[in-house]
Order: sequence, then C-alpha cells, then structure tokens
Amino acid sequence: MNLTATLAQSDGVSLAVTLLLLCMSVASWVVILYKSWLLHSSIKDLAVCKALFWQASDWRQAQANWMQADRHSLFLPLLQAISHAPNNGLAALAGLEDQLTRHLREALQAIRARLQWGQDMLATIGATAPFVGLLGTVWGIFHALSNLAVAGQYTLDKVAQPVGEALVMTAAGLAVAIPAVMAYNLMGRRLARLDAELEGLAYDLRALAPGLTNRQA
Repeated sequence: MNLTATLAQSDGVSLAVTLLLLCMSVASWVVILYKSWLLHSSIKDLAVCKALFWQASDWRQAQANWMQADRHSLFLPLLQAISHAPNNGLAALAGLEDQLTRHLREALQAIRARLQWGQDMLATIGATAPFVGLLGTVWGIFHALSNLAVAGQYTLDKVAQPVGEALVMTAAGLAVAIPAVMAYNLMGRRLARLDAELEGLAYDLRALAPGLTNRQA
C-alpha cells in the first residue's frame, strides 16, 4: 500500500482527518514526554525538599535548602505561603491561622495547576481520536465506492483495495488514542500520589508556621 499515492487520491475531508490525527498524535506525545519528565523530577525534588527542610537548623537555612532543591520552583508557593506578610483590608479580619490556611490553599492550587497541565488534552485525544479515525474510514469508503460507481467497475479487487485503505484510518485513530489513554491513567496515579504528599506537607507547614514566623527576625 503506497501511502503517498493513497493521500494523492484522497479528497479534502480525508486529508483533513489525516492531518487532524497527525496533529493529535504529535500533541499527545509532546504532553506525554514533557509530563513524564516533569513528574519524575517533581517527585524527586519534593522528596529532597522535605528532607533538607526538616534537617535545617533554622528558618533561613530551611529556606535556602528548599530553594536549592526545588530546581523548577514548582513547590516554592508553599514556602512563600508560610512566610507571607499579614493581610490588610478585609482579609485582615480573618485570624492569622485562617490567613495562613488560605495562602497554603492557594499555593496548592497553583502547584496543582502546573502539575495537571496536559491531562485534559490527553483525555480529550484519547476519547475522540477513535471517532475521528472512524469518520475517516466511513468517508473513505463512501468516496471509494462513489468513484467505483462512476467508473462502473465492481470487481472484488477494485472494491477491496480502496476499502482496505479506508480502514487504515480506524487503526490510525486507535494508534493515537491508546497511548494517550494509557499515559492519562498512569500519570493520574502519579499525580494522586504527589498530591497526597503535598497535602501532608502543607498540613505540616501550617502547624509549624507560627513558630517559624516568630523566629524569622
């Protein structure tokens, strides 16, 4: 099967479906590779951050250790949250502990937003790519049979080749969707594990923050 000849005989719809599947495949693999690197390094950095933080002798050393270990500044919002200055205005009506809780919650949301990047794209590609491929198959079969009807030739070899070429689109849709779905599920587990560790760290920092802030001077 000559791919170049097949594409040359395709109409605009088939070419658009092929291009769309190609873009979806490239996008999903970019996300998969980037997220795999980010999650691997983030899990490693978080473990180092926690170890160095608790081994520090004072607050300033803890800050320095944290910033050194956090190579991508991913967990820096947590460190900034516990050293945040008291609020003014309406936010000052809340107690210091409530303000600290809000700052830590906002820090966790910022970290999660960075870690969750690309997950929606993987889920969308995994859910839609098979149907895009199926659309290409149905349209390819329709286009092939229409050409055969015009030519007036209905022999088996004339029908089998264009129909077989059209079915490749379904396989292409599955080839795009399967890696995206597998990566989404595997990364979802790692994200859940990382999120649980971040929740525990935020809880520990909230309990420790009042004593640290009193020693910052």
